Amino acid sequence: MKKIELFERAIAEQAGSLKEYGINGTMFWAYRKSLDAGNDLIDFNEVIWDEDIEAIAACMKENGIAEFTISSTFSSLIPTLAAFEKHGFKMDGITEVNANYTDWQTNQRARIPAIRMMSV
Repeated sequence: MKKIELFERAIAEQAGSLKEYGINGTMFWAYRKSLDAGNDLIDFNEVIWDEDIEAIAACMKENGIAEFTISSTFSSLIPTLAAFEKHGFKMDGITEVNANYTDWQTNQRARIPAIRMMSV
């Protein structure tokens, strides 16, 4: 997965506040959880708040990230997808990503479906 230098610096410096670094929390935690899960792309597995979409899209573009996934099954997903499209990212099919939990039957990361998003 492509590293985001600012996020890595905040992690290394044990940032007390993401806002002090100008980092959107939703984007940061998706990044961290995706790294932990071993995903190739940043995966949003929790709610994406409407007010975060513009900042997330801007961060992706600033860091040369053209693809990400959404595995969250939160309600209001359709308006979120439409908002991302307004900010330059569209749906590009369905894929699978590693979950943030271990499948108790296999002792491996569970594989779950996700919507692939890519820059327009």
